[in-house]
Amino acid sequence: MKNSYFILLLLAFGQITYAQTQASNSAKGADYFVNPIFPGDHADPSIIRDKDDFYIVHSSFDYYPGLLIWHSKDMVNWEPVNHALHKNVGSVWAPDLVKYNNKYYIYFPVSNTNYVVWADNINGPWSEPIDLKIGSIDPGHVVDEKGNRYLYFSAGDYVPLSKDGLSVTGPAKHVYDGWPIPREWSIECFCMEGPKILKKGNYYYLTVAEGGTAGPATSHMVVSARSKSPFGPWENSPYNPIIKTGNDAEKWWSKGHSTIIDDAAGNWWMVFHGYENNHYNMGRQTLLQPVEWTKDGWFKNPDNIKTEEHMHKPKGKVVAAAYSLSDTFQGGALGNQWQFFKDFDTTRFSLSKDGLKLKAKGKGLGDSDPLSCIPADHSYTAQVEAVIEGNATASLILFYADRIHTGIGANSTDIMAALRSWQFPTEKNTVGRHIYLRLEKRGQLVNMFFSPDGTKWSKIENSAEVSGFHHNVLSGFTSLRIGLSAVGEGSVTFKNFIYTPEK
Repeated sequence: MKNSYFILLLLAFGQITYAQTQASNSAKGADYFVNPIFPGDHADPSIIRDKDDFYIVHSSFDYYPGLLIWHSKDMVNWEPVNHALHKNVGSVWAPDLVKYNNKYYIYFPVSNTNYVVWADNINGPWSEPIDLKIGSIDPGHVVDEKGNRYLYFSAGDYVPLSKDGLSVTGPAKHVYDGWPIPREWSIECFCMEGPKILKKGNYYYLTVAEGGTAGPATSHMVVSARSKSPFGPWENSPYNPIIKTGNDAEKWWSKGHSTIIDDAAGNWWMVFHGYENNHYNMGRQTLLQPVEWTKDGWFKNPDNIKTEEHMHKPKGKVVAAAYSLSDTFQGGALGNQWQFFKDFDTTRFSLSKDGLKLKAKGKGLGDSDPLSCIPADHSYTAQVEAVIEGNATASLILFYADRIHTGIGANSTDIMAALRSWQFPTEKNTVGRHIYLRLEKRGQLVNMFFSPDGTKWSKIENSAEVSGFHHNVLSGFTSLRIGLSAVGEGSVTFKNFIYTPEK
């Protein structure tokens, strides 16, 4: 099939804006939305309002470039801005996005330390990561009334920061023990995490997550406390937990890790994450719902508001983001939807009118550091064209981690199947160096196809069931991503990646 026909297909089926995948086009009309606001693996959201603009960032884990910043005017429709992290410093968890004194900062934990990157403009350029040389996880930035800066951490400790926010200037002090969870509740662990601090009126409000980010559906929850000082003593809210999954029949599980934010019209909202019932392998998705303030100065979930139901959308313009997973790879730069697993080596790939040329690496899919993107739908078709050079194998896979993945590949003669971590020839002496690969995911079933010309497709005998590719089984906190892999020696040129949602 000729290249032009694939481009037409891409325009017809692949150019779905991120806003359209959000179910923000609610059946009740444009003034309503239904969760999630970020489908797929967008965990640990940290959001700020900058006048009438909103910016958000999520955990990027072992995928680079990392810390993709998004922009919105209404907190429902989003467009990507740029990645703030290009140097691999490890697995990035639970960042905190901050604007202070007309500068932007992102604080984030990696391994046994924390880093910060900063920029004068949200569009960048962003600084190289600066090691704060302090342990703990989930930093939360706060400024007191004198302009002194601090970072809170998950254990209820805080440390002072320098005026420029780029170094720690003193030891940690413990000031908060959390909200006691009733022992009869089914949780994963106490696991207090994700502190976020808001100053409103005479009080500082500390919002944390408790209960464990995975485990039982009822684990994760949002908890609040307040104090007239950022150092406590903290008084727990009488409305705790502010939000929590009640049972495993609900649509959204393990809801937590929240930021409280106001919109430009003065309404208040909670941005948080949760797993979707029966779609655990999509990872933690970003959710939004309103909060209200009581007369005695607490915030709570409004009566009759449920996370899974239609809600009035926040006020603000709709960002018409032309964001698509589909890619011709002819744009001259790697699209914002793409990230490499662990090894972000800019000398390994190049983009031209011929597509994305990727040097082969490793002996198997697990050590090939595939290029990946995050699917936004329960069911979809993904396909790609590949040209193989040397002793390389091109693969289109669903990738959870280096030890677990599934999909279809091809070398210069054979079609390869990958089931979990087992890779083997499934169709011998059937192809040449120019091949088309396709995955069709329907619910949790994945069927695999190949074609010599992009017109006539053949299904291989091997299919996969992927419902168990998630954190409760495999750990890792991430999700099942679509990956492009080049293994062995030589290179693979990928062309015309097409992602088509199936509703």
